[in-house]
Amino acid sequence: MKLIQKLREIWSIEELRQRILLTLGLILIYRLGTYITLPGIDPTKLESIRSAGSSGILGLVNLFAGGAFARASIFALGIMPYISASIAIQLLTMAIPYFQKLQKEGESGRRELNQYTRLLTIAVTAFQGAGYVVYLRNADANAVVQSLSPTIFAIATVVTLTAGTLFVMWMGEKITDKGIGNGISLIIMVGILARFPGSILEELSSRVTAKGGLIVFVIELAFLVVVIGACILLIQGTRRIPVQYAKRNIVQGGKMMQAGGVRQYLPLKMNAAGVMPIIFAQAIMFLPATVAQFLPGFDQNGKFLIAFNDIKSVPYNMVYFLLIVAFTYFYTALIINPTQIADDLKRNSGFIPGVKPGKKTEEFIDTVISRITLPGAIFLGIVSIMPAIVMMFDVQRSFALFFGGSSILIMVGVILDTLQTIETYLLNRHYDGLTSSGRIKGRQGFATASM
Repeated sequence: MKLIQKLREIWSIEELRQRILLTLGLILIYRLGTYITLPGIDPTKLESIRSAGSSGILGLVNLFAGGAFARASIFALGIMPYISASIAIQLLTMAIPYFQKLQKEGESGRRELNQYTRLLTIAVTAFQGAGYVVYLRNADANAVVQSLSPTIFAIATVVTLTAGTLFVMWMGEKITDKGIGNGISLIIMVGILARFPGSILEELSSRVTAKGGLIVFVIELAFLVVVIGACILLIQGTRRIPVQYAKRNIVQGGKMMQAGGVRQYLPLKMNAAGVMPIIFAQAIMFLPATVAQFLPGFDQNGKFLIAFNDIKSVPYNMVYFLLIVAFTYFYTALIINPTQIADDLKRNSGFIPGVKPGKKTEEFIDTVISRITLPGAIFLGIVSIMPAIVMMFDVQRSFALFFGGSSILIMVGVILDTLQTIETYLLNRHYDGLTSSGRIKGRQGFATASM
């Protein structure tokens, strides 16, 4: 009954209702688009392509694309080219003064950076689209209509894939502006969740018929719940640093009054970088898979490419783990500036008890960030390689991908953010929150904004 009451309260808020309907409508359009086959592809001959697109590292690409990659859909590349372009632009804001200037110009600079991101998305999608054309021919040349000129097919496919990615990008931005939550993250999450029921049924069938029985399957589900709980703790884990504000005299209404003297807390996230380190690392680890599409014989003479196209291989997971730890520190340093925090505290007459304002405060905050980031980075690295670990226990590959990596972090983080947004609307209308005690905390203000 309480759930029905909450749904009624949500539905009674007109603005929230319109935002939810818009979000659901655009998500439905996206899901329908993942089943529309590319022009020049025979839908009845996609079995080999589906098989190739569901194995190796390409299976991760297919997971983020909601199965569209293996179905040779117009949305086959999904939103990942836009993510790659966004990462590149963020790196440029650190290396090139012109982009640094744009970043500091506020709303106008942000709009210009977004425009550069869109243009770079076109270039990235065109390059990946060309690789996808080669992949289609290598996976199953018979799936391509034989009467169609190879050149015309290549051009039409690249143009269609580019248009599809741009359309998905537009839907994500529209959801962010007029819907609920971060549109890009929601689209990725929907694509991941779309494959979850089928993966569970596949694992259940495998366990019941051959490997371990129903008890092992129940143990796997229990372990998945534990992993999800650990991810929630990682996302919401915060170190609160006490901050004291000195009393000062102010004039208000012609009267002299005292302000300040209040103790507050500076919240520092254990995982301030969110899922961005995993996405950074995956963008790099996807490069061997892209290169492999242009080398038809790599499976015979390219041991390096073979190792880095297999998510179960030791070299792949070692490099992946180290990249995630390194990128966690890199991205945390990018979004949290101890110098700026220390200056803001000093400017507002705030100080950390027992720590001198200025340089000492900066060093103290930097030390705390370094200490809490280390366990967060290691745990993030463990979560990222968890699929390879559980596959060692004969877990089906499609189900194993939900035990770790960015898939589970994106699902948990996006669900928390969406629930937090809905709860904010309820509280602003003087309703109770979604939970009977406490408040839902998402990843607001951190890496989600970049996605």
